[in-house]
Amino acid sequence: MNYFIRVFTIIILLFVVGCRRTNNNGIPYVQVNIKLYTTDPVFFNLNAVGGWEYINGGSKGILVYRSGIDEFKAYDRHCPYQPNDACSKVAVDSSNIMAVDTCCGSQFVITDGQVTMAPSVEPLKEYQTSYDGAVLIITN
Repeated sequence: MNYFIRVFTIIILLFVVGCRRTNNNGIPYVQVNIKLYTTDPVFFNLNAVGGWEYINGGSKGILVYRSGIDEFKAYDRHCPYQPNDACSKVAVDSSNIMAVDTCCGSQFVITDGQVTMAPSVEPLKEYQTSYDGAVLIITN
């Protein structure tokens, strides 16, 4: 019986350690539940497909991209390469298509968050979005 208690304890410990709240190689879990009114003049750039804005939230801010008439993408600006580096923060470049971390040089496509230039091998952390025609909700 003592053997079963030890095995059970080990299984529980592995489960607890394995469920830490991090994502994309150590990006901290931060609760995100944002309601954004796209008709607000502050978010003017989100009124057209291909438009993007930075908003507060997530680990190091959120990049919101309008990918379609009723579709949005939302990515944490925390670069997944060496996430403990305080300098790490992605920003959209002058092409308005790529997001670049100026510290490590990693590049990501803002249409899907995928890596286009190393050293990062992980895509940007993406949040869930829902849109009803006026209100965009971003959650994790």
